[in-house]
Amino acid sequence: MTPYEITTDRGRLDLGAVHAFLASSYWSPGIPRATFERAAANSLCFGVLADDRTIGFARVITDRATFGYLADVYILEAHRGKGLARRLMAEIRAHPDLQGLRRMLLVTRDAHDLYRKYGFGPLGTPERMMECHDPDVYRREPGTRADGQQQT
Repeated sequence: MTPYEITTDRGRLDLGAVHAFLASSYWSPGIPRATFERAAANSLCFGVLADDRTIGFARVITDRATFGYLADVYILEAHRGKGLARRLMAEIRAHPDLQGLRRMLLVTRDAHDLYRKYGFGPLGTPERMMECHDPDVYRREPGTRADGQQQT
């Protein structure tokens, strides 16, 4: 049986493997490597390791005081069905830097049942929430805004 470990030590994670997965995922297709690395550097990252290989990942964008946004959660298909997503979520929810947050958000297409077990639910007041969503950002030339104009 493969021993699994969850770590927040970014130096132990294979960020190249994480990037490769995310760049082909439905939620961040084509994300540039530099963009992902900047995102990881500014997040609290959790890696799931099997024999020191990164087989799962999640990150929380947070101020470590009031707010967190859970993103980029995955377990490689070959390792699914072993309770690793539940274990990863338990570690995230128990992490000392994430205690006392007033709000934690996430977006998911298909894992509602998993996240519900860790306190997530539908927005209580969706009419208050707004977003700037730019799904094509990774397909445009760098420095080009969503309206096609060059950024200054």
